[in-house]
Amino acid sequence: MEKNKATPPEKKAALEAIRDEFKGTASHSQAARLLEALSRFSVTTYEAMRYLDVYHCPARILQLRKRGHKIVTHWQTVITEAGERHRVGLYLLESAADHHGGQ
Repeated sequence: MEKNKATPPEKKAALEAIRDEFKGTASHSQAARLLEALSRFSVTTYEAMRYLDVYHCPARILQLRKRGHKIVTHWQTVITEAGERHRVGLYLLESAADHHGGQ
């Protein structure tokens, strides 16, 4: 699957708002940001890095899966702002563990 479209402005703004709400660089902070975003949207590794400040998305996805969240990965190609093609994961939250239990 190839996507030529950039992240829509509304989604970008929402992701940046999540980043601002869940501050911190610790892995649990990054996982919290990613989980909140996944509860609203599908998120690519590119979007997680650019707009959520999650720099190792696969590790955060693994953390969330170990906590019981069912997250599916689809592969797609995106074109970055520099015009380069990159194969990235597109993550979808299918079901969530208890949001209030554990980190």
